[in-house]
Amino acid sequence: MLKRSKPKYSKTFYIAKASALAIFPLVLLLLPVNTFDTGRDICLFTILSGYNCWGCGMTRACMHIIHLDLAGALAYNKLAFIALPILSGLVLKEFIDTVKKIRSFSAPVADDEGTEEMPSV
Repeated sequence: MLKRSKPKYSKTFYIAKASALAIFPLVLLLLPVNTFDTGRDICLFTILSGYNCWGCGMTRACMHIIHLDLAGALAYNKLAFIALPILSGLVLKEFIDTVKKIRSFSAPVADDEGTEEMPSV
C-alpha cells in the first residue's frame, strides 16, 4: 500500500481555508451588483498608458455575471464569460482538495505491510 504524505499545515489551517473558500462566493453573492462599479481604475497598464488592457473590467463583469446581469457584464468585459467558469472550477477543486486533507487527519494511515496506524496529532 502507498503511504499518504503528511499534510504540510495543521488541521486548523485547512478548516479555516475550507471555510474561506466556502464563504467567499456567498459574500460576493450578497454584495450589491454595483459594489465595484464606481471608483478609480487601479490597473497599472491603464494608469500608465491611458488604454484599457484585456483584464480591465473583469472584476466588475464577474460581479454582474454572479448577479445574472449578463448585459452589464458584457459591457464591462466579454472575457469574463470565459474566466469566471474557469476560476469557479479552480476554487471548487481547491475546496474539495482541502476537505480531503481535513479528512486525512482523522483517517488511519496504512503502512507498507498493509496494517493500519493511527496518525500522530
